[in-house]
Amino acid sequence: MAVWIQAQQLQGDALHQMQSLYGQHFPIEVRHYLSQWIESQLWDAIDLENPQEEFKAKRLLDSLIQELQNKAEHQVGEDGFLLKIKLGHYANQLKSTYDRCPLELVRCIKHILYTEQRLVREATNSNSPVGGMMDSMSQKYQQINQAFEELRLLTQDTENDLRKLQHNQEYFIIQYQESMRIQAQLASLATLPPADRQLREPALLSKKNTVEAWLTREANTLQKYRLVRHTCTYLFCSYTVILTCVSFLWMRGWIDARCEKLAEMIWQNRQQIRRAEHLRQQLPIPGPIEELLNELNSTITDIISTLVTSTFIIEKQPPQVLKTQTKFAATVRLLVGGKLNVHMNPPQVKATIISEQQAKALLKNENTRNDSSGEILNNNCVMEYHQTTGTLSAHFRNMSLKRIKRSDRRGAESVTEEKFTILFESQFSVGSNELVFQVKTLSLPVVVIVHGSQDNNATATVLWDNAFAEPGRVPFLVPDKVLWPQLCEVINMKYKAEVQSNRGLSEENLVFLAQKAFSSSSNNPDDYRSMTMTWSQFNRESLPGRNFTFWQWFDGVMELTKKHLKPHWNDGAILGFVNKQQAQDMLMSKPNGTFLLRFSDSEIGGITIAWVAENPNKAGERMVWNLMPYTTKDFTIRSLADRISDLNHLLFLYPDRPKDEVFSKYYTPPLSKAVDGYVKPQIKQVVPEFATANPDPASGNPTYMDQGASPAPVSHPHTYGIYPAMGDSMLDADGDFDLDDTMDVARHVEELLRRPVESQWSGQQS
Repeated sequence: MAVWIQAQQLQGDALHQMQSLYGQHFPIEVRHYLSQWIESQLWDAIDLENPQEEFKAKRLLDSLIQELQNKAEHQVGEDGFLLKIKLGHYANQLKSTYDRCPLELVRCIKHILYTEQRLVREATNSNSPVGGMMDSMSQKYQQINQAFEELRLLTQDTENDLRKLQHNQEYFIIQYQESMRIQAQLASLATLPPADRQLREPALLSKKNTVEAWLTREANTLQKYRLVRHTCTYLFCSYTVILTCVSFLWMRGWIDARCEKLAEMIWQNRQQIRRAEHLRQQLPIPGPIEELLNELNSTITDIISTLVTSTFIIEKQPPQVLKTQTKFAATVRLLVGGKLNVHMNPPQVKATIISEQQAKALLKNENTRNDSSGEILNNNCVMEYHQTTGTLSAHFRNMSLKRIKRSDRRGAESVTEEKFTILFESQFSVGSNELVFQVKTLSLPVVVIVHGSQDNNATATVLWDNAFAEPGRVPFLVPDKVLWPQLCEVINMKYKAEVQSNRGLSEENLVFLAQKAFSSSSNNPDDYRSMTMTWSQFNRESLPGRNFTFWQWFDGVMELTKKHLKPHWNDGAILGFVNKQQAQDMLMSKPNGTFLLRFSDSEIGGITIAWVAENPNKAGERMVWNLMPYTTKDFTIRSLADRISDLNHLLFLYPDRPKDEVFSKYYTPPLSKAVDGYVKPQIKQVVPEFATANPDPASGNPTYMDQGASPAPVSHPHTYGIYPAMGDSMLDADGDFDLDDTMDVARHVEELLRRPVESQWSGQQS
């Protein structure tokens, strides 16, 4: 549907906004009678900032006038006669207005069409459930664009008005001088004879009255120009743009250009006000203009201050978990520094660490007596101007927190829950030292630690704060509890970011985590949707029967996966979030030798192998075995894939994938043959109950019994000398293998393999 048809259906404030778009510069009748032609033209194809595009704009102007004239010619009847005259008048009016500046016509119509589309869209969305849910980002983007266009148009209108005012004022002064000359001539008539005076006086008096009447009328016109034309409107528009821009500071690249353009326009506004002051001084006509200009000067200064302080930002945040005596970096930037020429006298920026209470006092403009909560080395930096990018920034490359002063903790709060922030502050001048600004900005909250063991708890504090802090909050308040689905979204994003994987947490994984968090046995996701999790449950209270919190367990899983298991997680080889009972239920329906990988419930950062096999103590009975969990320490010795390769009783990865199909691409290639009479040692994992050595003396390394698809129970009828005697089983009370014992066997094998084999290399010295 044509925009104009929809625009005519607007009501209330939207209708008034639409009507205000029109006037002598572009009559609404022209929009009405040429609506189809206007909406069919490619107005956006013309670059308003390129003077070479003026010929295109001139062609559109000529076409518009021709269309109006054609429309006028086709009007008939009594009503048509009046419309014919009116349309012809509008054609002449538009030609007179835009013939010398056709680009302004294009700018005007683009603004009208854009605003009409916005008003129609907003009216449609308010009546549509789907439209009402339009992406807020897109709406704000459009809001900013519209505000910029309005500001630009108003600034241009003000510029045109100032030129007209200057021209009219100069002509006024000329006419005023003429009035003074006539007054002098009338005064000189007193020296003439009466006859001569009577002959010349009437003409001079008539001329005097005419000039004075013109001066009076023109003085009122000048006063209106000074008072009415776009003085406060564009300033309010500036505020709107600034506040919206500040909320969008994260949109780097796009916001940079907007802030710089905004600075340029507001500075132009300030220069316009100063020109208006100069014109007033040239021609001091009595009236409220002086008071108004003082008010405008104050307002524009406030706007510049708001812009400058709002665009002093942290481009690169300091680390949010900050360890003492460790180097860290940060970058601050003044987005409008280039446009305001701040770099002509480069300012210095200082970094200070302050507490949560000090941050609160700072935002309340309370006197903090320049207190700090610690000492940062290398905390001063001069802002540098980068010519190629036009940016002004300060790069703190070698800061280090030497010491920290902690406050008294509240209740059960630990040191890793205490939040600080880095305060960056500077002072600089704008416009040849006319305006001096003090700017400050706070970093995201940081948690200070003194040892690496505190890292995971500090990360929990930062994660909770970043995820659940409300915009504009008092530093650094966060909710004490959140809905479980909210937390699921956060930990899923965190997991994918840490592991650097597109495979996130499935609904089954999240149900497992909910069972762990709430000590529940329900498998229904809906049972957890309305449940809340408190900060204490997240990382203050230990899980039932454990000595670690929910977060500490989850963080351990992320660290292990990130460092050692990432490819296997991406391949889908690790189920991970499965408890021991679930693993047993899954495996018991599968053939012997089927195994799965799950994260340990009992150990932070552990993963275990569960597999199904015959019970060696009871013929015909099958059972699920669980290997003692592997940790990072184990995988630094031998990788997961190689360990799975070592265990020949593991045949199929759940549900039915041959293990070599899944893991062979990650196996370590075989070692080369012996050199200079020495055999290179190789560590292999052994599970004694499921392995037997090959007694062949020609073999350089032990091998293990091949397993069939349905292996029989394994006993120990022989000992081949390379294993220590094993009188007792290496299973613990829960049926888990003790990995330390199995690794003792592997190390014993390695020690034997280090000895030269003289029978094979006779005559060589060891």
